[in-house]
Amino acid sequence: MTLDQIIREVQRELRVVQDGKPGPGTWSAIHERIVPRVVPTVVTGGRVDDRSERMIATLVPEVRGYARTLVQRAAAMGVEIKVISGTRTYEAQDALYAQGRTAPGSIVTKARGGYSNHNFGIAFDIGVFEGTEYIGESPKYAAVAAIAKDLGLEWGGDWKSIQDQPHFQLRPVWALGMKESVMLAQLRARVAAGKPIFDGP
Repeated sequence: MTLDQIIREVQRELRVVQDGKPGPGTWSAIHERIVPRVVPTVVTGGRVDDRSERMIATLVPEVRGYARTLVQRAAAMGVEIKVISGTRTYEAQDALYAQGRTAPGSIVTKARGGYSNHNFGIAFDIGVFEGTEYIGESPKYAAVAAIAKDLGLEWGGDWKSIQDQPHFQLRPVWALGMKESVMLAQLRARVAAGKPIFDGP
């Protein structure tokens, strides 16, 4: 067996692009398979504000610790954030998609029901606050993103088609290296089959 064949076999097993080249996606998947992902311990030992907790409760258990830790680490840096959106039903996502199209308001999403990571409990949106005032645009979102990425979360501000600075998500290990559209198709299939989101492959 050649080295190229070995790499392709490993990539197939890890469910990443099978190109025979051990790039970042392959190495990340190998690392995740060998070194188990551990939900970071919370900074202040538990709950965050009530509004955030209501949204965090809608997320799958594997994501909740990340959301709480992000709120707490941002606070430790002097940035007040709250989790303002969590899991959405397909119907709620469709209603949001209709906004600015067939319903009043501005367009806020390109994703229909079943095509947003919010529909699967792996994504949440934050808001930056100064006291009780919500701040929609601020360089503080990028500062929070640096903390989030250090925790292992993906940031919507890095997307190319539409930037979504308040958006953060945790990609399951089985989906590392997958295109977003492929991951979403797999997520829809898992939900339809009653299969847990984070059990893989």
